[in-house]
Amino acid sequence: MDQVDRRDPDWEGVRLHVVSGKGGTGKTTVAAALALALAADGGRTLLIEVEGRQGIAEMFGLAALPYEERRIATVSRSKLGLDGRGPVGELFALAIDTEQALLEYLDMFYKLGRAGKALQKVGFVDFATTIAPGVRDVLLTGKACEAARRKGPDGRRAYDAIVMDAPPTGRITRFLNVNSEVAGLARFGPIHGQAQAVMRVLRSPETAVHLVTLLEEMPVQETVDGVTELAEAQLPLGGVLVNMVRPPVLDAAAVDAVTGDHREEVALALGEAGLGGRSKSATTVRAAVEPLLDPLLDQAREHAERVELEREQRAVLQQLKRPTYELPLLGGGVDLGGLYRLAGELKRQGAA
Repeated sequence: MDQVDRRDPDWEGVRLHVVSGKGGTGKTTVAAALALALAADGGRTLLIEVEGRQGIAEMFGLAALPYEERRIATVSRSKLGLDGRGPVGELFALAIDTEQALLEYLDMFYKLGRAGKALQKVGFVDFATTIAPGVRDVLLTGKACEAARRKGPDGRRAYDAIVMDAPPTGRITRFLNVNSEVAGLARFGPIHGQAQAVMRVLRSPETAVHLVTLLEEMPVQETVDGVTELAEAQLPLGGVLVNMVRPPVLDAAAVDAVTGDHREEVALALGEAGLGGRSKSATTVRAAVEPLLDPLLDQAREHAERVELEREQRAVLQQLKRPTYELPLLGGGVDLGGLYRLAGELKRQGAA
């Protein structure tokens, strides 16, 4: 069997995986793939969505998820295309509804009961989370942290891992740094205590914040900025997940070669490949392949430029000195089969 299938995971001991990334990088897809990979050895993983987009439900072909944890998939190593047999793992999902989370919080700490429903009717919930967005973030992160700490009647953890599909990189530090966000609102009391409890989990060795990027200048720069901000906020850095990596079309020598004038060599190669038909006349062959030369050379140059750009962006990411994982670009979009393939790649590379 392939030795890479048995690589030890890089994040042993991490229970809460926070996944962020610039919009358009496939953050939700990567978060779902990571959750599947974490469950593949027979564990229970909870995938949490906090932005209200129902992206997880759409990805797994489900109706909109309610504000409750429910099982959405089973997974095993064989499903991910990996060697070895093992127990079947379970993937659960939760789409956090801010309004329901606040009512749950008010009932838990203030025993409001029916009064909480009345607040909902008069629009208090929207008002509270709009004027105090820090409270909203405490509720969202608090739910994930509670799930990470929760234990069953037997004393065992309810979940082996939690994966949070978090807000984009530009907002992730503020979203997670709830202590500073609520400092001006509550210096004591339940909200302050909740923020303190959340930060204890988020800054612990059991948490890692992973950033999703593409090999393009803007996403990579946003990743660099995100790493810097997270480090300054003393939030635990995870890995860098490079998504939608295109397979190489030309080798390094061919990429370097297309920068010159190679019309004659390309014309000869096309003729030898039979594109000129059966004619042995050089004039006839040249006439047949001539219309193909400029488009082919233009495409080769565009590919060379992209390869060079990707080289440069990889070099930038290497300077971050973070574990880095690459996921292939899947033609035609990501269906459920593709999601399992990406999960297998993460498992092979040691991300889970």
